[in-house]
Amino acid sequence: MASPTASGELGPIPLGPAVRPAVAPQDGPYEPTIESLQNWRTPEWFRNAKLGIFIHWGPYAVPAHASEWYPRKMYQEYRTSPKGVVSDKKEPVFTHHREAWGDQKEFGYKDFIPSFQAESWNPAAWVELFKKAGARYVVPVAEHHDGFAMYDSSLTPWNSVDRGPMRDCLGELAAACREADMRFGVSSHYAFNWRYYTYEDRFDTVDPKNAELYGRRHAPDAPADEAFLKLWSARTTEIIDKYQPEVLWFDFGFNYPEFDDARKKVAAHYYNRGLANGQEVVLQYKEGLHGTPFPPGAGLLDVERGKLADIRELPWQTDTSISTKSWGYIEGDTFKSSDSLIDDLIDIVSKNGCLLLNVGPRADGTIPEAGRRVLLEIGDWLAVNGEAIYATRPWTKFGEGPTEVATGHHTEGKNSAFTSQDIRFTRNGDTLYAIGLAWPTDGHIEIESMGAGAGLLDSGVASVELLGSDQPVSWRQEDGALVVDLPADAPPQPAYALRVTTGT
Repeated sequence: MASPTASGELGPIPLGPAVRPAVAPQDGPYEPTIESLQNWRTPEWFRNAKLGIFIHWGPYAVPAHASEWYPRKMYQEYRTSPKGVVSDKKEPVFTHHREAWGDQKEFGYKDFIPSFQAESWNPAAWVELFKKAGARYVVPVAEHHDGFAMYDSSLTPWNSVDRGPMRDCLGELAAACREADMRFGVSSHYAFNWRYYTYEDRFDTVDPKNAELYGRRHAPDAPADEAFLKLWSARTTEIIDKYQPEVLWFDFGFNYPEFDDARKKVAAHYYNRGLANGQEVVLQYKEGLHGTPFPPGAGLLDVERGKLADIRELPWQTDTSISTKSWGYIEGDTFKSSDSLIDDLIDIVSKNGCLLLNVGPRADGTIPEAGRRVLLEIGDWLAVNGEAIYATRPWTKFGEGPTEVATGHHTEGKNSAFTSQDIRFTRNGDTLYAIGLAWPTDGHIEIESMGAGAGLLDSGVASVELLGSDQPVSWRQEDGALVVDLPADAPPQPAYALRVTTGT
């Protein structure tokens, strides 16, 4: 295959010395077939973890404007969808860049990288914060669509060791996580790099000297060619082999049909490498965005900024951000409340899921105070109520209450706040937990699913306790509901958990 030259004619593809001819597979039982990959099983450590931290950090934190998609939009004069559909409306980021930084030929995205210094970054301090937030695994972005590698890459000079921070950001964070007994993962968004940038003579994206960051010039609707697929495979495999992540999260870019063979080879390599390292690893993917990369069971389903309506038999995950406007740091972002995020965590866990919660650090490596505060408030709640979350499994039903949940990717904005009538259930062995998503103003709650007439309990209720309180709970099991009066002097919480035991 070939790519268009500046004049539109097709020329040869320069593979370059950095591109390996193919992925050298790790020997093991997994083969690059769907049937073989479906032998994978979600490890218990992941099912028990429930809460992880996602980190979007890269040179896009320097302009700190609009979103982490700034590198793409700064080259699009008119608004363009991720599928490449161009509208007749001006793209505000394009205009902003020219006004704030200059012409895209003279000051391109590459020119932000020298200012990405991470001068105040302390990976151990990050990990300490994440542990206080109650997280059990950490997933930094290894490389975003922009093409900048946040690790010591032998395959591109545009990496955090050779440019910008001059530090192996991935390696240092991996070491800090493992020192603190936290599971370490990575995310890969590089597959969409092929479709990310706009190539016009008025931009620096067409300069061959920048091709290892922006990609080689090609037609906007062309599928990724053989050279790019080999490069994507090699870069992903290098991350797997060098950093040995226990979570490998993929963005939608590798869902495109031309990635089919490459992604199955990489998945098999990852699973086999995990076995060789004595690790239980988790490959995570999205479905329905530009195709579905794997069938159920070949990896772990991730739903971006959305949830599911009911219990899913196979474990799954929601990824969302602590902020509302961007995944990466931007000035003037707004932040969700800890109350709403705690409710989301409870709802997701009740349906057999985990929550991967994103933070976006500044270019200097500091986390905004508003984000830190929310993380610590979540951690405070988990310190009291964690036994109703960690290591639990779904009950017979996920919950009850009037508030419906929007489902699918990018649906969280459609959700209403939960009420005191909304209850979620989890279990750990024979112990059940009823978690109220809002404190009732009168301290009174009726849980219909645990009433004697509901037929969902194997035996009658023997005791009810409020986690975090040593005050007795007044309760009675009626035919229509388990009726509970919470202790009057108990401090109200954004959500509360009742430990329910049964017996004859």
